[in-house]
Amino acid sequence: AGGLGATAAADFGLEAGTPLAVGMIDAHAGGIGCLGANLPGESAQPPLTARMALIAGTSTCHMASSASPTFVGGVWGPYYGAMLPGLFLNEGGQSAAGALIDHVIESHAAAAELRREAEAAGVPPSIHLNQLLEQMAKAEGAESVAALAAELHVTPDFIGNRSPLADPAMRGSVIGLGMSASIHDLARLYLATVQALAYQTRQIVEALGYTDPPISAVVACGGLAKNELYVSTHADVLGLPIYTPVQEEAVLLGAAILGAAAGGAHASVEQAMGRMSAIGGTVRPNDALSDYHSRKYAVFRMMSEDQRAYRRVMLEGS
Repeated sequence: AGGLGATAAADFGLEAGTPLAVGMIDAHAGGIGCLGANLPGESAQPPLTARMALIAGTSTCHMASSASPTFVGGVWGPYYGAMLPGLFLNEGGQSAAGALIDHVIESHAAAAELRREAEAAGVPPSIHLNQLLEQMAKAEGAESVAALAAELHVTPDFIGNRSPLADPAMRGSVIGLGMSASIHDLARLYLATVQALAYQTRQIVEALGYTDPPISAVVACGGLAKNELYVSTHADVLGLPIYTPVQEEAVLLGAAILGAAAGGAHASVEQAMGRMSAIGGTVRPNDALSDYHSRKYAVFRMMSEDQRAYRRVMLEGS
């Protein structure tokens, strides 16, 4: 549209005609900042429509694109050109992800003990819990860290379900609580909560099963993408590789990519995405855990369905 107008240019002390980049929702900018990178270890690079961005922080957004508009129950969209030029965006999400993990930790009786131990070790509480889980698995002779939560099941909808149920009345639930309130019990509950977030992501990906080709790679960014347990659990549950970008602030990078394209440094947004972003880490799924997670995922789905059944029973007499 000709760039910055004369009045705005004068107000900002800039030259009239200065190129302007489009404004972008934060999670959408995160997708721009991480989805276009070359994926290491892939003989053929999957198209953008086969990649999902997992913008994982206080809340989590699941960003998938398609060439044609498709309506998916419980998933926002389709929005044409909202994230990637020429493609339709569908956006799933969890209203509480990192915030849920923080709540589970801080509301537990062993929270103060955890804080003391984490401070003494010089690491954040979640990292200390990850290390504690490794020690517990070794001490108990568990086949894997994941198996420590075999009898503990969580649904993560403490403030309602955004996707794929789109049900604000849903609430969190925990099955398998005991009488102990030790830091080891907190570690198991933390693990089960991380698994629950991954199971819900799997449920969202299954709802997004319309994509052609199907989603074959996930690129995760945001604060939770720095948590190795969170990333590896998602890879194992989804059965897909999870890539993390070199640039920790993918949302800011996405805004820079848009600015670079608008300013003519690159011929297009897609070209800027490919040249300005890079993958720093890859976590591939542990196939040996596929059956375990499939069984826990079945329990997760049953718990959500049962909760809605309970609500129907309680509404019968009202």
